[in-house]
Amino acid sequence: MNNIRNFCIIAHIDHGKSTLADRLLELTGTVSKREMKDQLLDAMDLERERGITIKLTPVRMDYKLQTTNYILNLIDTPGHVDFTYEVSRSLAACEGAVLLVDATQGVQAQTIANLYLAIEQGIAIIPVVNKIDLPNAEVERTKKEIVRIVGCEEGEILSVSGKTGAGVPKLIEEIIKRVPPPKIKEEEPLRALIFDSQYDEYRGVVAYVRVVGGKLRPGTQIEMLGTGAKAEVLEVGYFKPKFVKSAELATGEIGYIATGMKDIGKLKVGDTIAEKNSGASPLPGYKDIKPMVYAGIFPKDGSEFEELREAMEKLKLNDASLFFEPEHSEALGFGFRTGFLGLLHLEITLERVKREYNIEVIVTSPSVAYEIQKTNGEKIIIKSPQELPDPSLVEKILEPWIKVDIVTPREYLGGIMQLASGKRGVYKNTEYIGNEENGRAILHFELPLAGVITDFYDKLKSASSGYASLNYELCDYREAQIERLDILVSQEPIEALSIIVYKDEAYADGRRIVDKLKDILPRQMFEVKIQAALNYQSDKGGGKIVASSRIPAMRKDVLAKMSGGDVTRKQKLLKKQKEGKKKMASMGKVDIPQEAFTAILKRD
Repeated sequence: MNNIRNFCIIAHIDHGKSTLADRLLELTGTVSKREMKDQLLDAMDLERERGITIKLTPVRMDYKLQTTNYILNLIDTPGHVDFTYEVSRSLAACEGAVLLVDATQGVQAQTIANLYLAIEQGIAIIPVVNKIDLPNAEVERTKKEIVRIVGCEEGEILSVSGKTGAGVPKLIEEIIKRVPPPKIKEEEPLRALIFDSQYDEYRGVVAYVRVVGGKLRPGTQIEMLGTGAKAEVLEVGYFKPKFVKSAELATGEIGYIATGMKDIGKLKVGDTIAEKNSGASPLPGYKDIKPMVYAGIFPKDGSEFEELREAMEKLKLNDASLFFEPEHSEALGFGFRTGFLGLLHLEITLERVKREYNIEVIVTSPSVAYEIQKTNGEKIIIKSPQELPDPSLVEKILEPWIKVDIVTPREYLGGIMQLASGKRGVYKNTEYIGNEENGRAILHFELPLAGVITDFYDKLKSASSGYASLNYELCDYREAQIERLDILVSQEPIEALSIIVYKDEAYADGRRIVDKLKDILPRQMFEVKIQAALNYQSDKGGGKIVASSRIPAMRKDVLAKMSGGDVTRKQKLLKKQKEGKKKMASMGKVDIPQEAFTAILKRD
């Protein structure tokens, strides 16, 4: 198996991974010209619309160099920080990585983060400068930055253009030369690492695997060493990039296994497949990923709860970083408390639920997980504002903090430092890459996660004219002064709009939400009162109101039909209308439109 090369492409978002993958597919003849289209491996409509890769995508290419035929297994990976888990799984299935850097943008935050992931795995790294065909490409400057972060020689860095194909043949030769073939031990028992999976109506759960030892053939009786589930292999094959059936998958190869399993929960990404009752030991899996952001997802139509559960299970199979557990809300009914790696991950998941499963959902305000130390010594983790205990029972509250790396041109340092300090950030240090004139800096901060998940990324782009990039990872938990802010509409608390706020920002946040709701909520036939209250408890007589506003009632002119008459008759009609509106206000219910939930996430 010395002719197999397993590698992936890693880079910051929008540095040209998928375009380079297109040229590799063309050059190796994997896809015919008739079938070829831009970003071929980005199969989802969402990926094409947004121009980003969301899912890792494997593909097998055949290439002849001199007299030897080589099998090149490529995995195209996402570049956004919210999909880092996809990158870590790709790296575990490979022996090499192409580290791609845009010649017009240079080294970015995710470039560095992905490089560290590859170094942890101990795989071969091939640094490549992309987009050399663009008029504003700064190839030499970019190479110097790569030398600084990778520690390689400048002569080891390749220059390519994913758009025109320049330098791509040389890149393929270097992949064959620098990426080692899979290590093969004779007589090793069957073991395969599951790095991704999907659900097929006819073939059941289809596992994407890297075979580490032995051979997989149709009819083989297998078991998952982690879950203990057993199955028979129905079909094996490769990705070209569509499924192509084959007789077997041998050691070192990447492919798929159709298991026929209908129970989605029995197959987990990171698990090891082995032959039934073989006694094989499990392969090192992946780290358990900790969600950064939690939000409640509820079906708009309560009768669709089971359909939503099925949709979430299928998405979990295809997105291993997704976390969810059942939740019940008095106002919204049955739904799920769902964990995400960031707001983009949340947005993409909601869009997929709507498009792929045709389910309309209501989403509560995103929150982070807080650690509560109660006065009786008990410690609990809360993932939603409703779980926050009565303040009299709380000794202290700890919030998650993250380490943040921001890569930016030097002229924007002041604005970014001001932005970070405004989010309660703690400055650590600054590193410089490149030369004095047009070099860039890497700022290191520690920030509360709650300050980053909402609007920090947007404000960072504004402060740096779009040039800065961001990467973060969980650091520790620290004490915080926080309270629950409840929103009341017509005296009724709206659970889905409750958020956790810092005590010193409660008034500003309450005023912002109340003013936005005043603009968004439709007018009713009765006056609608909107209030923001701290720690509202209906059974204990409410909480402290920090902001309030009113939407005036739509008014029907009850005097229009009167052509004259005594003034007391007019007053009688107006009084009757006033009493009717008062009665409607006590009985009337205000429907909260979906845009209200999304609008309060966007800060001014």
